[in-house]
Amino acid sequence: MHPSSVAHAFAAAFNSRDPEAVDAVYEPGGLFVPEPGTVVTGRDRRDANQRFLARGLPIDVTPRHVYEHDGIALLVVDWTIGDVTGTATDVARRGADGRWRYVIDNPFGTR
Repeated sequence: MHPSSVAHAFAAAFNSRDPEAVDAVYEPGGLFVPEPGTVVTGRDRRDANQRFLARGLPIDVTPRHVYEHDGIALLVVDWTIGDVTGTATDVARRGADGRWRYVIDNPFGTR
């Protein structure tokens, strides 16, 4: 699998509106930055993602840059949810099962 698969897996999970599926795209200790300066993990990560899901709008993602080395990847991903847009700066790791998962998901990574 290519590292960009994590962005597409996130979009598919998000668009399914299934919070469990969204959370499965993260490593268990993965970090989410729901707004600049705020970092959450675990249950707080799921709750923060739920606020985005509650908008009821699909997400569209376009990986712009993907840099991978030795099972770690840096992704720069443009995204849109309705009229809200952003550029994420994310870090992912390839698991033993070959799937890529977020270690750090920073959707407002350019701020």
